[in-house]
Amino acid sequence: MTARMPVITGLGAVTPLGLSFHDLWSALCQGKCGIDRITAFDPAGFTCQIAGQAPEFKIRDYVPKTIRKTTKLMSRDIELAIVAANEAFKDAGLKTKAFDEQDITINPERTAIILGAGLISCDLVELAPSVAKGAVDGKFDIRKWGTDSIETVTPLWLLKYLPNMLACHVGIIHDIQGPSNTITCAEAAGHLAIGEAAQIIARGDADMALAGGGEAKVNAIVHLRQCLNKRATVDYNDKPAQACRPFDSGAKGSVFGEAAACVILESTENAKNRGAKIYAQIAGLGQSCSINAKYESLEPDGKGVQYAIEAALADAGIKPEQLDLIIPHGTGIFTDDIAEAKGIRQALGDAADSIPVFPTKSMTSNTGAAAGAVDIIAACCAIKDGIIPAAKNCENINKECKLNIAKEQIKKNINYVLCTSYTYGGQTAAIVLKKYE
Repeated sequence: MTARMPVITGLGAVTPLGLSFHDLWSALCQGKCGIDRITAFDPAGFTCQIAGQAPEFKIRDYVPKTIRKTTKLMSRDIELAIVAANEAFKDAGLKTKAFDEQDITINPERTAIILGAGLISCDLVELAPSVAKGAVDGKFDIRKWGTDSIETVTPLWLLKYLPNMLACHVGIIHDIQGPSNTITCAEAAGHLAIGEAAQIIARGDADMALAGGGEAKVNAIVHLRQCLNKRATVDYNDKPAQACRPFDSGAKGSVFGEAAACVILESTENAKNRGAKIYAQIAGLGQSCSINAKYESLEPDGKGVQYAIEAALADAGIKPEQLDLIIPHGTGIFTDDIAEAKGIRQALGDAADSIPVFPTKSMTSNTGAAAGAVDIIAACCAIKDGIIPAAKNCENINKECKLNIAKEQIKKNINYVLCTSYTYGGQTAAIVLKKYE
């Protein structure tokens, strides 16, 4: 990175472990699990009946009174992003238009917003009546849909489900007028969004940015897709806390959930000038795209993961042995865990034998576009507190995953943390965080 290496000054998260990043970090340190039986819909007919659901909240409590009518056009994904963004700004000690119109402490024109988003599936109850109108003798007729059904769909319906609406709503609420973008690279989106925000600041196009990601995968259509692709575990419906087992020999599949996580990035100069607390620096970024012909799984040799890590280390200007912690993607899908572990080892060599590895999804679930940002927050907290929590559900490490999984909590000075992610579309990402000196 350049001399304008950005720093992280604010954290915000809503996850299956709570409505704040404090809840998230406390639960991770205590080994708590946010995975349970699905309550958002009746999962009785699904092979996997568990997920990571965020605690209930009222979105009206997080939106200024003057624009609360816009909550009618918010999907669950948008709501989650708004909650996380609010906390990030507050944690950074910043006042935006949402909090105090008379005492704003950000420069809207020099503030960017880059958020990761997933495939937002609609609520079935919204479209079911329209689909029914398009049926003839019990079968769906696309021509009837185009005439009768479409007239029953409100013209504003689509505004709830466009991926860029997370950044749009958050940007409107906080009056963010600088560079804006939405990254739709599935599970890698959170890391890539934070990476792009860091580059925007590094090249001087903004002084500050809100970055991260959000996605609600606890949706019947989304969940069905994971079940049909055999990514979701089917063996632990009666033991949800034991279900997601990254890098464990008994891993039987992943568990999916919902979350949003945001960080405030600032140029070092901007952060110093306002006396901000600093969690960490963005030291290095890396990404690649190396798709497996069998798209349902990560490529067996983990080359994409390897390339992203090597690029991030080179960008940070450090050697593998300087890393103090790795927070991997770690989904709990047996073959994918092996592939990721291979990619990590190929990038780090023998140094991988001693670097502690802490996978989070055994407690948070796989939260899609939010996952990478959730891990960045965990990394910031680890650096701040000098703690590496113990991995959950990895009692017997898969012999083909030659990684140093942290089986017990470790207290140590943490200078560099590597976070990785990958998607089934071949996109991979890696970020190196550095303790701020």
